[in-house]
Amino acid sequence: MSQPVVAIIGRPNVGKSTLLNRLCGGRTAIVHDEPGVTRDRLYREAEWTGHRFWVVDTGGLDFDDDAAYLPLIREQVEEAIHESRVVIFVVDGRDGVTAADLEIVEWLRGQAITVLLAVNKLEEPSTALALAAEFWSLGLGEPYAISAMHGSGTGDLLDAVVGYLPATDMDIEPEEFPSIALVGRPNVGKSSLLNRLVGKKRAIVSPEAGTTRDAIDTLVTYEGKTYKFVDTAGIRRRARVDYGVEAFGVVRSLQAMRRADVVLLLLDASEGLSEQEMRLAGKIQEEGRACILIVNKWDLVDKNTYTMVEYTDRLHESLYYLEWAPILYISALSGQRVSKIYPLIEEAIVQHRRRVTTAVLNEVLQEAALRHSPPASRQGRQGRIYYGTQVSTRPPTFCLFVNDPDLFKQNYRKYLEDRIRTALGFKGTPIRLLWRGKTEREAERASRRTERVRV
Repeated sequence: MSQPVVAIIGRPNVGKSTLLNRLCGGRTAIVHDEPGVTRDRLYREAEWTGHRFWVVDTGGLDFDDDAAYLPLIREQVEEAIHESRVVIFVVDGRDGVTAADLEIVEWLRGQAITVLLAVNKLEEPSTALALAAEFWSLGLGEPYAISAMHGSGTGDLLDAVVGYLPATDMDIEPEEFPSIALVGRPNVGKSSLLNRLVGKKRAIVSPEAGTTRDAIDTLVTYEGKTYKFVDTAGIRRRARVDYGVEAFGVVRSLQAMRRADVVLLLLDASEGLSEQEMRLAGKIQEEGRACILIVNKWDLVDKNTYTMVEYTDRLHESLYYLEWAPILYISALSGQRVSKIYPLIEEAIVQHRRRVTTAVLNEVLQEAALRHSPPASRQGRQGRIYYGTQVSTRPPTFCLFVNDPDLFKQNYRKYLEDRIRTALGFKGTPIRLLWRGKTEREAERASRRTERVRV
C-alpha cells in the first residue's frame, strides 16, 4: 500500500472494531457484544491533521484458547504488525490489567514495532485518568485514556499516531480502484479464491461455513493494474440467518455488492445450484452490477466430453437473469484457470462503462424493427419506435421514444435487448431500456436536440 498502515490489536471484546469505526469516521466494521466477531484483517482509510493512512482491525488475541480459528487469527495479526508503522494495543480500562494483557505485552516485546497503549471503555471523565494510570505497569509508555464509543481521548491518540507517520500531500485525491465483490453462499470458496488472487493467506479459510464475518477489502495489482477485491460473508436464506453477527455480515455483503464495479458470483460445482443463488442473480441484475459467474471446485466434478456444456446449459436455464454474464470454471484450491479471471473482469468493467453514439444505436433499432415489426393493439394501432439514445452508464441505459409504451410487451422488449446485445456486445453487464411515450412531432424535436448535444 502507498499509504502507511496502523494496526489495532488486543484481546477479544476490548472494543477494537468500535475504535476502527471512530478513527475512520464512520460505521465501517461490525460491532457486536459477541467476542470473536472480527477474524480477518479489515482495512479502512483514515485522515488526521494532514495525514492519510490505513487502519487495520484484527481479530482478538487469545493464547490460552485452542479453538480452531485462533492460530489463524494470530497469523493475521502478525501479518498486520509486519506491514504497520504503528500498533495501537487496546485494553479494557474497566477490567484493569489482566493476565491476557500481560501475555500480549510479552509477545509484543519480540516484535520490532512502535506500540501505543489505548485504555478503552473509560466513559466517565472523572475516573478515566486514575483507571488508566494502572496500565503504566505494562511498560509501554503513556496509557491513553479513551472511549471509542463516545470519541473522548481519541484525538490525543491520533496525534500520537501521526507523530510516527510521514506527512501526506492532501491536494492529491486518493486513487480509486475498480471494486470487485466476491459473493456467494457460505463455504463456496470465496476466501480461498481471494488468497489465490493475492498470492498469500489474506483471509482465513476453514471448512466450517461462516468463517468470513465482514467484508474484507484487498488491493491486488496484476499486470500493472490495481483492483480492490472485497471478500464478503456467505449469504444464506433469510429464514436461516440468526439476528446478530451473521445478519450484519449479510447486510455488509449486499452493500459491497451494490458498490462493486463487478460482482464475482461464486458457485460450488460439487453441490449444484440453490434457490439462494437464483435470488442473488436477480439481486445483481436489479442493482445493475456487471457480473462474472465463477464455478469453483470444478476439479471435484467427474467429467466427460459434455459435462461443461451441460452445466453451462443448466446455469443459463436457472440463472436466466444473468444470461449475459460470462462463465468461468476454476479450482481456487489448485489455481486452475484463476488467472483467466482478470481479462474477464477488465472486459466487464469496460462494457459496464461503455457508451455508444445515438446514430449507431438507431441503426440497430431500425434493423431490429425491420426484422420483426413492433406489435400492434387489438384495435390495429401499430407500435412505432421513433428513436433511442443512451442516457447513462454503469449499467448502460438507453431511453427509447415510442408512440405508446404499453404496446411494447415484455417479449418484444426482450427481443430488442437481444438485438442490441447481438449488434453491440455488452458482455458481462446488464443493460436497461427505458420506454417513453411521445407524439411523432415531439420525438422529432427531441431527436434534433439530442443530435445537437452529441455534436
